[in-house]
Amino acid sequence: MTETTLDHRAPPLPPGTEAPEFELRSTPDQTVSLSEFRGRPLILAFYPEDWSPVCSDQLGLYQAVLPEFQKFNAELMGISVDSVWSHLAFAKDRNLHFPLLSDFEPKGEVARTYQVYRAHEGTTERALFVIDADGIVRWSYVSPVGVNPGADGILRALEGLGTETS
Repeated sequence: MTETTLDHRAPPLPPGTEAPEFELRSTPDQTVSLSEFRGRPLILAFYPEDWSPVCSDQLGLYQAVLPEFQKFNAELMGISVDSVWSHLAFAKDRNLHFPLLSDFEPKGEVARTYQVYRAHEGTTERALFVIDADGIVRWSYVSPVGVNPGADGILRALEGLGTETS
């Protein structure tokens, strides 16, 4: 029996959950870990693939609203299963100035811990997490893979943390 439902996905890690620690490559010789961001809010934007039209639009939007995220002292990181080389070329082409982390090998390991890996496609869900300064998930959302979730939910979650720096 083959599954044909379009919206069959597990929920992402819920608010109140401690965000799983990770260490992923941001460049061929540099890694980034969750623990480096303790003490400030963090936005994790899992996205299916570099170069896809919806991902390009979504990450381009986040680049445009990055100053709004920074008003809350928040850092933004994109995560997909693409290689670090693909990320570097994609970021340069799209003029992105936030880290794109490679969940490449073992493929999707971090996405699995956040419950947003699409095993049947070998990519991640289009999922967003706002993590507070103590490393606790305060907001999570999974958008349909073909829909740009925008930035409003992220901004509302950051406002809810009460960390605006003016």
